[in-house]
Amino acid sequence: MLPVSILCLTLSFFAAARLSAAAHRPNIIYILTDDLGYGDVKVLNPKRGKIATPVLDRLAVEGMTFTDAHSGSAVCTPTRYGVMTGRYAWRTSLVSGVLEGVSPPLIAADRLTVAGILQQQGYHTACIGKWHLGLEWAKWEDPAGKASHPHWQFDFSKPFRRGPVTLGFDTFFGISASLDMPPFAFIEQDRLTALPTALKNWVREGPAAPEFEAVQVLPALTRRAVETITARAPDAKNGKPFFIFLPYASPHTPIVPSPEWQGKSGIGAYGDFVMQTDACVGEVLAALEQNAVADNTLVIFTSDNGCSPAADMAGLEKKDHFASAGFRGAKADIWEGGHRVPFLVRWPGKVKAGTTSSTPVCHTDFMATAAAITETKLPDTAAEDSFSLLPELLGSGRSARPSVVHHSIHGQFAIREASWKLAFCPGSGGWGKPGDGEARTRGLPSTQLYDLATDPMEEKNVVAAHPEVAARLTATMEAIITRGRSSPGAAQQNDTVVDYHIARPKARR
Repeated sequence: MLPVSILCLTLSFFAAARLSAAAHRPNIIYILTDDLGYGDVKVLNPKRGKIATPVLDRLAVEGMTFTDAHSGSAVCTPTRYGVMTGRYAWRTSLVSGVLEGVSPPLIAADRLTVAGILQQQGYHTACIGKWHLGLEWAKWEDPAGKASHPHWQFDFSKPFRRGPVTLGFDTFFGISASLDMPPFAFIEQDRLTALPTALKNWVREGPAAPEFEAVQVLPALTRRAVETITARAPDAKNGKPFFIFLPYASPHTPIVPSPEWQGKSGIGAYGDFVMQTDACVGEVLAALEQNAVADNTLVIFTSDNGCSPAADMAGLEKKDHFASAGFRGAKADIWEGGHRVPFLVRWPGKVKAGTTSSTPVCHTDFMATAAAITETKLPDTAAEDSFSLLPELLGSGRSARPSVVHHSIHGQFAIREASWKLAFCPGSGGWGKPGDGEARTRGLPSTQLYDLATDPMEEKNVVAAHPEVAARLTATMEAIITRGRSSPGAAQQNDTVVDYHIARPKARR
């Protein structure tokens, strides 16, 4: 047997090695809000923002603010696909619009996800919130008398297939899609927690669990996130870190701040809901502190797209709050207000506090970043549009991303390279005015070219003055489509034929 002194030294060595490994692999929390505009965060919009967001303002002070960050799409589902897979969603069958709460899965069963990578690297992985990437619900074997409404064709008493727990997550608690999309019920792992035997209406009507209320969702998701941090903290301190994907359903419609938050903002229910969301983020951050894991936790806060017109943006502007800050457009649009989003990153001891990055980045970059942090080699069949942000975060260099592709709700494209942005449509590509049809009627050019360095509001289309820039960006767009990827690696196949200048039919929000 080893002498006691040597045994103690050996055990101490392995304990130190385990703690070193834990420090090398941080816990990761990715908070994705729903329809929060760039200008809804006070620190990003100090002159034209009227909503108090003290928690997010502090997060910016304690970490890095990306001022040119973009969602992979101007609407919900495709952005979530990009976060999870590191791939643009327009490479799939979803060429426009979003999924419903009962839509089939969008992520292929054999596709590697960021949760899968982290799970393979020993992380405990939890998804808490709005999924909105489709689920394979069971259907009634005998649908007679049950299919009068499309949502009632599903047997919600049975577990669904191909959900988060089959795509790299150890646990899932949340809702199937947006807060206004049935079924209205909480999900635990692969089944509803209560049968939807009632009928309720939050923007859309559909099956609902009798006790389920929209106002409960934001607090419930926050409680579960806090409980997960508390439960996983001991393991995290001993070499098994955790990853929490926290896609909140707020401040998307229905806009339902809790009673204690109603009237707090002074500018209406939307402002109140944003303030409550900010406070819920504060509860999550406080749980990290209380469980002594904040110093080894990478926190990313962002939004899935710009603010929605459903928030009554015109009414907010009358009260001097501009949800898109100084940018044109809103959710669904190809213009900056549709997809330029808040992006705040805190990682104590790694990311220098109070720093700012103006590098254009995209939500799809999360997967390559997670792979870089865990020293995981990505296969060519994964993360086709992902570039690591790690050099940017550590202050050792810039992201290698050469361009960003934007996508609107109606399936219109734009490409961004340096300060140049070329949109392959004459109008908003979404709900903004003028829409593409109106723009064509008015005889506007079929493409739009803007120099964002001098024209961040996208007011002056200079495509006629710079045909060479438009030609170069068009060639880049075609190459990105043809190669099936924008990141380095072997060419891949898109799931569908992609045409970047086709006008799409109007899609549901």
